[in-house]
Amino acid sequence: MANEGVDQSKRQLLTTALTVVGAVGTGYLAVPFISQMQPSAKAMAAGAPVEIDISKIESGQLIRVAWRGKPVWILSRTPEVLEILETETDKLADPNSHDSEQPESSDNPLRSIKPEIFVAVGLCTHLGCSPTFRPETAPNDLGPDWKGGFFCPCHGSGFDLAGRVYRSVPAPTNLTIPPYRYITDTLIIVGEDTTEAVA
Repeated sequence: MANEGVDQSKRQLLTTALTVVGAVGTGYLAVPFISQMQPSAKAMAAGAPVEIDISKIESGQLIRVAWRGKPVWILSRTPEVLEILETETDKLADPNSHDSEQPESSDNPLRSIKPEIFVAVGLCTHLGCSPTFRPETAPNDLGPDWKGGFFCPCHGSGFDLAGRVYRSVPAPTNLTIPPYRYITDTLIIVGEDTTEAVA
């Protein structure tokens, strides 16, 4: 017989070894193809919620973060700003934000969950330029009626410090308020909404 003198245990060992090596090789070949079908870490992060610690924001300070590839502003509004926002509504195109985008939790005149903290997408609703933060009152270049706000240098649209657009400017609506919620008093998560305002 042809199999006489063949060590069956060596043959079994060789067969097992080749099977294992073949399986591992197939795995190595399959991983790149499978991983190509998964979204990249950058793509997953682009739409993921973003946590922002606001504990170190000083009164009157604006910080910027990125969410879904867009700038998001977090502004700590002063008591003086809040007073101006409540009284200076006659120059606004949509003071009650009926035609603007905001979550239910920010559907109020100050457009925020907590009055002193304002969160908005930092893109002009005209053509998507990023307005500049102009908190000063009556600067020479913006005139005596300017009470502080956001000014778009691209086409001259102006918004107050609640992101409400002024009348007779190119921007059609108020700044967009993203979905956000408070995890704690000093930690905000942008990209998740809550239907209840925190008192």
